[in-house]
Amino acid sequence: MTDRLTLIRWLFWLVLVGIAAAILFARLLPIDLTPGRLPGPDLLLAICFAWVLRRPDYVPVLLVAVLFFLMDMLFQRVPGVWSLMVVAGVEFLRRRETSLREQPFLVEWGMVVAAMFAMLVAQRLLLVVFFVDQVPFGRALMQFLSTAMVYPLIVFVSVYVLGVVKLQPGDDPIARRAA
Repeated sequence: MTDRLTLIRWLFWLVLVGIAAAILFARLLPIDLTPGRLPGPDLLLAICFAWVLRRPDYVPVLLVAVLFFLMDMLFQRVPGVWSLMVVAGVEFLRRRETSLREQPFLVEWGMVVAAMFAMLVAQRLLLVVFFVDQVPFGRALMQFLSTAMVYPLIVFVSVYVLGVVKLQPGDDPIARRAA
């Protein structure tokens, strides 16, 4: 029989896959094909970052790699480059999760924005080295800024709607979810 903590963990893995599927479905719909639109935020990236800083066990690295590689393939991006950057960013933030527990939200937000910017620069440098065509830097920067601006909303929904809260040392995750 499965204990409750494992069941909750699997449930949040399925929620993450469901959110990714909904985002993928919405982005693949042929809606508003006029050129010149502002790029929207990368919601799945913001969700992964928000969850990994609250409950790292809800965001397994293999699941993140598979989801973002699938997104690379379906959105016809260079396969594996953005998913590599996302895995590096998620693991960077996972390593700092314990030190960010006691910090105010602005410090967390700054760390997330710095990680996203480093991912953007690293991706562009990697693509330049291999002479791969890229989206214009202004468009990539606009998507970065929109993702950075939507991050507080993602955190709010994650904490107050989905209940993905930071665990403090000595907390019982099952008792915290039941309360």
